[in-house]
Amino acid sequence: MAGHSKWANIKHRKASQDKKRGKQFAKLIRAIESAAREAGTSDPEMSPSLGLAVQKAKDADVPKDNIERACKRGAGEMEGAAAYETATYEGYAPGGVAVLVDVLTDNRNRTASDVRSAFSRSGGNLAEPGSVSFLFPRRGQVVIDAEGVDEDTLLLTGLDAGMEDLEPEETTFTAWCDPSDVAGLRNTLEEAGYRIVEAGSTMVPASTVPISDKGDASKVLRLLDALDDNDDVQDVYANLDIEPELLATLEQ
Repeated sequence: MAGHSKWANIKHRKASQDKKRGKQFAKLIRAIESAAREAGTSDPEMSPSLGLAVQKAKDADVPKDNIERACKRGAGEMEGAAAYETATYEGYAPGGVAVLVDVLTDNRNRTASDVRSAFSRSGGNLAEPGSVSFLFPRRGQVVIDAEGVDEDTLLLTGLDAGMEDLEPEETTFTAWCDPSDVAGLRNTLEEAGYRIVEAGSTMVPASTVPISDKGDASKVLRLLDALDDNDDVQDVYANLDIEPELLATLEQ
């Protein structure tokens, strides 16, 4: 899980930058519209997938009015919604790092070309469907603000609500669970007074690929950055494991 955690931290730092905020909001709004369209309703309580998309937007501090309008556009109650479709691309970055890319697009040909180009420019390549996805089992996660939190007490609280593992980070704890237990675990922790940073499901690499070469590490991060910057890309998963010292050097 170490590789996942390190990349999760990289993504968190990137997402916290002001220049990323608008792009993050746009992706969350797109996910809401898509979920509302599929559910045929603008009411998050009527659709688990729409409810999850709305909650993720709330966790990211997307304005309430923006969320409500996205729900209505997706459900056809307002004009302006596009017809999005989901797709997943699989590939390899330099150093043999496996990369999984989830997209939500209104133009599959454009997105496929953009993703292929990102891999090519960074020295990677796309792979056949199924060649990478098996390396990333889906797990549920609830991320808790660690300030003032006792780890043992948090663990005992979560175990009765489906928590399978608790992973401490610098400023947070990540409670891992089955994806179907995310909502229940989140509710239990919130009722116990814990502040939830975010919750949902994610793809966690079953094993990681250590990257010690600075050149390869730079190329991998450049690829992940390029994919993350694409408006059609919702999530990027990679099984890289970069030592903190090398990562700090690259960030400088």
